[in-house]
Amino acid sequence: MKIAIPTDDGKIVAGHFGRCVSYACFDEDGKALEEIKNTSEHMGGQGLPPELLKNNNVDVLLCKDLGPNAIHLCKSNNIKVFKNVEAETVSDLFKLWQDGKLIETALSDGCESHK
Repeated sequence: MKIAIPTDDGKIVAGHFGRCVSYACFDEDGKALEEIKNTSEHMGGQGLPPELLKNNNVDVLLCKDLGPNAIHLCKSNNIKVFKNVEAETVSDLFKLWQDGKLIETALSDGCESHK
């Protein structure tokens, strides 16, 4: 299983899922796997962030927030989405997920600014 967390510096969770610099990836035990550079159209590249994650075999996305369209695209690409707006660091957000303290995000959980 590959878990991705959007970040701008590898340590702090990015505030915007689609506009982060990269995605820090881990296995389910927390072992760092790789960093996926955000080459989506949000960053001047091609494709949407959920497609980028799917093309890199991501199974789970942990993030602060994202819009309902992004949630829908992740789910349609078989990527489970969990969010927590309070976790600041990548390690804190991963630990919340690992400890079962995050609930899978529904379409209705999309951020207000993207509804």
